[in-house]
Amino acid sequence: MKPNNPFLITGYYSPEYFCDRTQETETMINALHNGRNITLIAPRRMGKTGLIKNVFYKLQEQQPDIVTLYMDIYSTQNLGDFIRLFASTVLGKLDSAPQKALSRVGQFLKSCRPAFTFDELTGAPKVTIDIATSSEETTLKEIFEYLQSSEKRCYIAIDEFQQIAEYPEKGVEALLRSYIQFIPSINFVFAGSKQHVMQEMFLSAKRPFYQSTQTLSIDRIDKAEYYHFAAEFFEQQGRGLNEPTFDYLYDEFNGHTWYIQVLLNRLYGYSQPIDIQLVRYAVEEVVAESTYTYENLLAAYTSTSIKLLKAVAKARCVKEINSGEFIGEYKLKAASSVNSALKKLINNELIYKSADGYIVYDRFMAMWLSELIF
Repeated sequence: MKPNNPFLITGYYSPEYFCDRTQETETMINALHNGRNITLIAPRRMGKTGLIKNVFYKLQEQQPDIVTLYMDIYSTQNLGDFIRLFASTVLGKLDSAPQKALSRVGQFLKSCRPAFTFDELTGAPKVTIDIATSSEETTLKEIFEYLQSSEKRCYIAIDEFQQIAEYPEKGVEALLRSYIQFIPSINFVFAGSKQHVMQEMFLSAKRPFYQSTQTLSIDRIDKAEYYHFAAEFFEQQGRGLNEPTFDYLYDEFNGHTWYIQVLLNRLYGYSQPIDIQLVRYAVEEVVAESTYTYENLLAAYTSTSIKLLKAVAKARCVKEINSGEFIGEYKLKAASSVNSALKKLINNELIYKSADGYIVYDRFMAMWLSELIF
């Protein structure tokens, strides 16, 4: 069954609904097929998760017997959270028969008691574990031993991998590296959205994962490729999407994939002829729906932080955030106050440092902020 709207905002369906990334897909397939782990770096909402799913889809087309697994660790706060999510992601998934899965999981997990349920549609086992803090490292070792014992070729993607650097436990990177390097039948994709943290983890000689992977960064999709992808779906719908209108949409969001998809999804759902005015209407609709959320979000910040956030939104992109020109134009406080507020806004991912300068991370929020009066 095909999706009602071809412009997917979440999830992955098939290559038909995935735009471009041909070279990146081929690069990742080649690396994984030849036993090289991948570090994938991209700003959040640029399409790295979709790229991973597209790579896995094509790998399984080529090799139906392989296993592909994906986990997003953004919400994990410590090693215990990671191990529980890791266990539910991998345990039982490398065995073709449910009974064999139960037997093999029970064979390797001795430090905790796994609980089994079964997927109603596929019959595949789902495993959850309850572990004491004192047993965490032992349980992790047992999970890797389970993986190592499998004869199946497996690819595991760990999204938002930089999160492990925030865990309170020391030595998590070294612990994971010590197991991962000894499992030749399993390769990993370590994906992350915090560029400086990911680069430090994988490119610094002081860190355990130093030079252990092939690194790939992705940026915006080529404008012409994106236009042809989008225009074809509107043509099938009996509607036109002209190039100037798409260029306006693309440029307004600087080619940032998720925002373009959100608006294409809205435009596809409208019945009116598509022009720049309709694009603006779609933007206003999305921003209006989020106003209450944005207001609540700002309530947690100081007036200095809010003023800086509004200033960055008004400027759209700030190359030199401590320059006298920027501080004077937006009547900000001293550079020291700006730096203090900036640090918190970056840590909370409200502001992002792109290659061109500082921007408000949420483009829709930036549009909402830029309408507010200083």
